[in-house]
Amino acid sequence: MTNNREVRAMHGEVRASARGAEDKGLRFEGYAALFNEWSQNLGGFREQIAPGAFSKTVAADDIRALFNHDSNYVLGRTRSGTLRLWEDEKGLAFELDAPDTTWARDLHESVTRGDVSQCSFGFETVTDDWRQVDGLDERTLKEVKLFDVSIVTFPAYTATSAHARSAAEVLQAHRDAVAKEGQPKGVPISVLRRKLDLMTKESEQHGV
Repeated sequence: MTNNREVRAMHGEVRASARGAEDKGLRFEGYAALFNEWSQNLGGFREQIAPGAFSKTVAADDIRALFNHDSNYVLGRTRSGTLRLWEDEKGLAFELDAPDTTWARDLHESVTRGDVSQCSFGFETVTDDWRQVDGLDERTLKEVKLFDVSIVTFPAYTATSAHARSAAEVLQAHRDAVAKEGQPKGVPISVLRRKLDLMTKESEQHGV
């Protein structure tokens, strides 16, 4: 069974602040993702997130905040109220109350210093839209199911764990769908196949 979980870092940002003298815990806040901003080239395509992509999942799902997508380092959880997520005009905003643990305090210090400053998120695509502009495929995430938001040392667009889909796999799945369902208007299927062949060769050269 194929696992469709993906990991992306879409211009997220994180800040650290103290919760107050009466509280032992520490607070992180920022954006896990920003809307309508194109990613870097992911290897044949680029992505953006449409406003509203997170609205259903934030309302319905139990989502964790992690450090480096590691389930051993849970910073907060929506069900417990220690992680709060919402969409605004900018993107997917979050606020979380971290546990009073040594590793969380160390992370808070690293974020305060600016050594760690970015976020990413783990998700499964519910609805997306593909188009081709000047020979480059563009993907817009319309709706996703969110699994976690993570404060990360090195934000990555490719797979960060064994169960996550790489960008190359996402592109190949799209190509397979195009080949099965018919070519999109104005894009010869031979061109799509040549691009997929090039992607495969590049992946092999880079050991993906």
